[in-house]
Amino acid sequence: MPPPPLDEPRGPLAAPALAPAAVSPAPLTGTLPVPRRLLRRLLVLLPLVLLGVWAAVDWRTVSDGTVRLGSADPQWMLAALFFTCLTWLSAACVRQGALPERLPTGLLIASQFAAGAANHVLPASLGAHAVTLRFLRGQGVPLARATASLALYSLVRPVAKTLVLLAFLLASPGLLHLGALLPDGRTSTLVGSGALLAVVTTVVLATTVPPLRRPVLECARAALTDARVLHRRPARVLALWGGAAAAPVLQATVIFCVGAALGLPLTWAQVTFGFLAASTAVGSVPAPGGIGPVDAALVFTLSGAYGAPVELAATAVVGYRVLTVWLPLLPGALLLSVLVQRKVL
Repeated sequence: MPPPPLDEPRGPLAAPALAPAAVSPAPLTGTLPVPRRLLRRLLVLLPLVLLGVWAAVDWRTVSDGTVRLGSADPQWMLAALFFTCLTWLSAACVRQGALPERLPTGLLIASQFAAGAANHVLPASLGAHAVTLRFLRGQGVPLARATASLALYSLVRPVAKTLVLLAFLLASPGLLHLGALLPDGRTSTLVGSGALLAVVTTVVLATTVPPLRRPVLECARAALTDARVLHRRPARVLALWGGAAAAPVLQATVIFCVGAALGLPLTWAQVTFGFLAASTAVGSVPAPGGIGPVDAALVFTLSGAYGAPVELAATAVVGYRVLTVWLPLLPGALLLSVLVQRKVL
């Protein structure tokens, strides 16, 4: 006897078998995720929105700085703009030096220029790290290794800055005129205790919280492996440590050029050492791009330690921020939007 057709019921279990397909509810449109295309468009517009908000909040800074810089020497200002462009190249060198893989040079420099715009919106370099992480992931770098490269970048930058500061002290001991500007014992104790507490808290969370243990261990393992591999390659060592050491010197040179354009009576060594000391002292304060604490400490250092006029020192710092923050901010935000739209980020 031939078997029954497939569309005929075969017994009492046939109806229940068809029941789920018959009574399955239609998908609720309200619970559907946001389409990726709409989300990408929102991400494209997000840098411009943040730029507009920040411009509305801090418009007086850029307007006053632009008015004060109207009487500056244009040749010195062009030199300051040139050294500002070199800071993005140094950042790209450090990013390349923190990874064994070869990254596309043009896209890497473009990503660091765009990361500069994001860095001045979020504190503690979170914006630049987020943009760089998306760029590395887009280049096929695994998440653990990309995160490890960010950690290596964040570690090398302050170490290289401290080494440059010590080199200045050894080469020119007469630059150390900071007497009253140095923190007292109580302040140093508080800073050291806070740093130690942060390290202990990180270690405790990484070892006691199971969801954090595996990614932290993978990141640490990848960081140690990449650090050994990178330091066996002279080109990567030069890019990593050379770029990290050149970055603060280039930033200080921008300030010196702006000060020279305004008639600031300080030498390049004094301005560079003052910037290194000020940024090292308060650079750990989580302000967007270091704006605020570093500016105040730098003006206080240039005027209090080296006797520069307060108005000229403040104007030089404002001009430095105009060149390094406000002037490239709009192009950087537009480039960030373009990179997101083209799926580079």
